[in-house]
Amino acid sequence: MLRTHPKQGPLLLTALLAATLAGCATRQQPLYYWGNFQDQQYAYFKGDKGPEDGIQNLERVREEARSRGRPVPPGFQAHLGMLYGQTGRTDLFEQNLLAERQQFPESAVYVDFLLKKQQKQEGSR
Repeated sequence: MLRTHPKQGPLLLTALLAATLAGCATRQQPLYYWGNFQDQQYAYFKGDKGPEDGIQNLERVREEARSRGRPVPPGFQAHLGMLYGQTGRTDLFEQNLLAERQQFPESAVYVDFLLKKQQKQEGSR
């Protein structure tokens, strides 16, 4: 029969419990597929990358998200739309903003503001 010191019993029980709980822990996947979206956004706002670079990289991230069956994060499509708008591709500007609003209804006020602003700019040309 194995005998332990009376003070070792609780210590062994705690170690066994900790090992059991650690084995049950699973790593939760992020809700969205971020890719390098944040790095791209930072590089753009810092002035290191132009809109065309951003478009190419973000379209690649969006394809990666689709292939993994995961949604893109909030602001992703709006940022991509903004980049398209800066290159004069207003159809893709609008398409991405509408996709942002559909995926994240809480963005509707801001998206509608951007769409109205774009319409006013087109009307003044």
